[in-house]
Amino acid sequence: MAKKKSVVYPVIFMLGLTLVLTLALALLNQVTTPTVKFNQDIELKHKILNVFNILPKDTSPSNIDKTFKDNVTEEDYKGNKLYILKQDGEEKAYAVPVNGPGLWGSISGYVGITKDMKKLVGIEFIKQDETPGLGGRITEDEYKNQYRDLDISKPVDGKIVINKPANGGNIDAISGATQTSTFVVNMINEDVNEFIKNGGK
Repeated sequence: MAKKKSVVYPVIFMLGLTLVLTLALALLNQVTTPTVKFNQDIELKHKILNVFNILPKDTSPSNIDKTFKDNVTEEDYKGNKLYILKQDGEEKAYAVPVNGPGLWGSISGYVGITKDMKKLVGIEFIKQDETPGLGGRITEDEYKNQYRDLDISKPVDGKIVINKPANGGNIDAISGATQTSTFVVNMINEDVNEFIKNGGK
């Protein structure tokens, strides 16, 4: 009988402990979920403001939220969000969703384009799994700044962005990450060109 008790009590203890820990994790998740969602929302708004090059000096969450609400509206676009820069009641630019394959996973982001469809205003990446220090450098300002005020009014063979030194090249590929650089320009050419051909939103 003593042997039976010695087996039953540890089992009951472990079940009880598991139940307590499960409830604690569920409660923690419920408490932290709103904060996590808020932080994710602010991070996205920060990136969209950067696409439009209107990121305020004060990047506190409250100021990011206010700047976004004062300048940006959003619409559904092919199952994603299209962000629209509005100033003085007029549409100035669009942040177009782009996505495609990368070397190690999918890449997604937003590319800003002026209302007249003649210039890109910026780029931001929402998701990428490229190699840190190589393909992952697409998220660095040195690479992204090449898309600021980039003239796309004269496509070459239907392409608006081309890696140098190819004919019409206007973007420096990342050294040691040619494939990732190619994936990025390919998805921009495909998705932004489609947006342009459809006359925008």
